[in-house]
Amino acid sequence: MTALEPGSPERLVGVVGTGTMGQGIAQVALTAGHPVRLYDAVPGRAREAADAIAARLGRLVEKGRLDAAARDDACARLSPAETLGEFAGAALVVEAVAERLDVKQRLFGELEEIVADDCLLATNTSSLSVTAVGGALRLPGRLVGLHFFNPAPLMPLVEVVSGAATDVTAATRAYETARGWGKTPVVCADTPGFIVNRIARPFYAEAFAVYEEQGAQPATIDAVLRECGGFKMGAFELTDLIGQDVNEAVTRSVWEAFFQDAKFRPSLAQRRLVEAGMLGRKAGRGWYTYGDGEERPEPHTAQPAPAPAYVVAEGDLGPAAELLTLIREAGIQVREEDEDNGTRLVLPGGGQLALADGQTSVEYRDVVYFDLSFDYRAATRIALATSQEPSPQTLREATGLFQAIGKDVSVIGDVPGMIVARTVARIIDLAHEAVAKGVATPEDIDTAMRLGVNYPLGPVEWSRKLGKNWAYSLLDDLHLRDPSGRYAPSLALYRHSYASDKREGSA
Repeated sequence: MTALEPGSPERLVGVVGTGTMGQGIAQVALTAGHPVRLYDAVPGRAREAADAIAARLGRLVEKGRLDAAARDDACARLSPAETLGEFAGAALVVEAVAERLDVKQRLFGELEEIVADDCLLATNTSSLSVTAVGGALRLPGRLVGLHFFNPAPLMPLVEVVSGAATDVTAATRAYETARGWGKTPVVCADTPGFIVNRIARPFYAEAFAVYEEQGAQPATIDAVLRECGGFKMGAFELTDLIGQDVNEAVTRSVWEAFFQDAKFRPSLAQRRLVEAGMLGRKAGRGWYTYGDGEERPEPHTAQPAPAPAYVVAEGDLGPAAELLTLIREAGIQVREEDEDNGTRLVLPGGGQLALADGQTSVEYRDVVYFDLSFDYRAATRIALATSQEPSPQTLREATGLFQAIGKDVSVIGDVPGMIVARTVARIIDLAHEAVAKGVATPEDIDTAMRLGVNYPLGPVEWSRKLGKNWAYSLLDDLHLRDPSGRYAPSLALYRHSYASDKREGSA
């Protein structure tokens, strides 16, 4: 038999592991037209999974998303397997079993004795090394990572991961197969966390760090990430949905795989949550409490304050330049002075309002920082950070200014880099580093982060929007205040920020 190719839906696809992910992958292959066989080491589980998939297809018929004939045809092509031996004629076998290296290695060793040499073997691991999974195989070149995202039938992204021994032909077949199934595949080298789980770590880590630094409570941080940063969900509500144990395990796995690099350091607060069994929605309690009648805590929202009569814009507001238009539209006079004083506004009382830059307001007299926004016009909330003893007039004028342009205001502690700014800067840094180390192309990284975790922009695209020096400058400031290495800008980001300027100015 020939190898599985796009346009060959008659070829058998085997799925090992019948949990949520295994069932989802089986449904994707099934609706693409393949005969699909399910296997689970626990007797009876494969039959239960087949029945569950059939029920889901039935619900799609009820919703008008699938016709009854297609449902019946798909169900006729779906069958449980009692032994792995029933995969003998498969063109592709995908595993979605426990995230344990020994379990996966043993499974693929058994499969290698059953399937033909041209059968493609794929692991859906999200945190283990594809190279290590295939390391014990007789033909490691045919093993590839096919990392689907949950729920697999709905999420478009698939990371196609090549281990050190993966043949180019195997990776190409896997890529084209995923594309033939209607997915959007991206190509990735075998690196801890691949693309999404590597580059997304700061989204969780920085939110947890702001909480641990007493900067704000979870509800406020989540609201700022959503309503100011443009993210679909905040870090606390998202990890409650994922499961604190699952999210923390991935974070710890990536951290350990990078030899405990400070940039990937797990959160002690999250560890305590897991130890307490507060695992999120599935446990009824995580960062938030769930159940009948339970109400989500409200984010901090400042009381109404009068708007200032005018502001003075000194220098270029950079990523926050749109604010000047919004302020004028609100009827507040803007006086512009051609000074190179960074991104700051001077308020009538003499205090200053500055875009988060990695410094702290306690270092300066009478400064209030405001957070980065994905889109200042669309944003419905802005975070302000003050020192421990801010001028009441400056904070009142800053609050009134943002309220006048239609924003809720959350006042947080004196956290350098605030919430959105430090998160986005670190995501950008990891993205540039991944490109420089050959993990993936800039285009695939942007695609993966938009489709895999619903970021409003891909990080490389975000970097271009904010300006090539913005992330480096902010992280450099943070690194001076926290020299642990967590915020140290990568060499790749440094080169991106400054190398072109040096070439342009060289003799």
